[in-house]
Amino acid sequence: MLDEVRRRVRVRHFSIRTEQAYVAWIKRFVLANGRRHPRELGAPEVERFLTTLATEGQVSAGTQTQALSALLFLYRDVLRMELPWMENVVRAKRSQRVPTVLSVSEVNRLLAVMDGRPWLLASLLYGTGMRLLECLRLRIKDIDFARHELTIRNGKGGKDRRTVLPRALLEPLQREIERARVLHAADLADGFGQVWLPHALARKYTNAGTDFAWQYVFPAVKRSVDPHAGIERRHHFDPDMLSRALKRARTAAGIVKPLSAHTLRHSFATHMLEAGYDIRTVQDLLGHRDVKTTQIYTHVLDRGAGGVLSPLDRI
Repeated sequence: MLDEVRRRVRVRHFSIRTEQAYVAWIKRFVLANGRRHPRELGAPEVERFLTTLATEGQVSAGTQTQALSALLFLYRDVLRMELPWMENVVRAKRSQRVPTVLSVSEVNRLLAVMDGRPWLLASLLYGTGMRLLECLRLRIKDIDFARHELTIRNGKGGKDRRTVLPRALLEPLQREIERARVLHAADLADGFGQVWLPHALARKYTNAGTDFAWQYVFPAVKRSVDPHAGIERRHHFDPDMLSRALKRARTAAGIVKPLSAHTLRHSFATHMLEAGYDIRTVQDLLGHRDVKTTQIYTHVLDRGAGGVLSPLDRI
């Protein structure tokens, strides 16, 4: 059954992370019901499982929604069974949280204690507003040095967009591309060099996989076996390595705020608005579908708490 789940996920072109999450939730659901086959279960068991996640597991709304999506995919797309509307499910309350944002000084201190590829990746995340995987999946062909812009392909929601390329990163990026060129030439000499291409592009453009333009800007140090195709090739830089580098840099820079790669995206948006850029422009750069998502960053403007003068300061 799990093999069929994986096959159906891949037919729908879901990411490998979505596949792993769906399989994990389905396994957990089966174990929670005494290893019974899901065909023997139904809406009551699904409702009880999701309700338990919210009441006893105290998971976030996003986690519960992911579990629900996995089970709906199992029943509708794999087992071809329609579940009635699960009106009795207790939904986890979705929190309204203000994003963690670094000050300009904190960003300076953070980048000052980083070097190498982690420094360049962190600088790109802060300087462009990209999400972490959007940055790691960047291809050579999608960097336009003349126009100072990056094209982000198949971002969240399957959308393409453009964002600004910081002029301060032109030379470091060019050096990184030359490094990628050397690695790619070595791979070709060893009989490899076929990069992963989305959807059916590998069949449509038979030589694109070995074309340097399609290679990752940040290739992995070592080749690995593609879990889908079973082909050995060079993937992109490991996101966990950047996470560890950011954790070390946070400590070295003396930053007490919680910090992740996504914090740099939050900081980009906030600092752009502070600099006076229109919220619609920032929305386009971030790739938000709705401007309401971007409006969360206006807490730093005059309408937010940071722009209000406390009465204590008037004394």
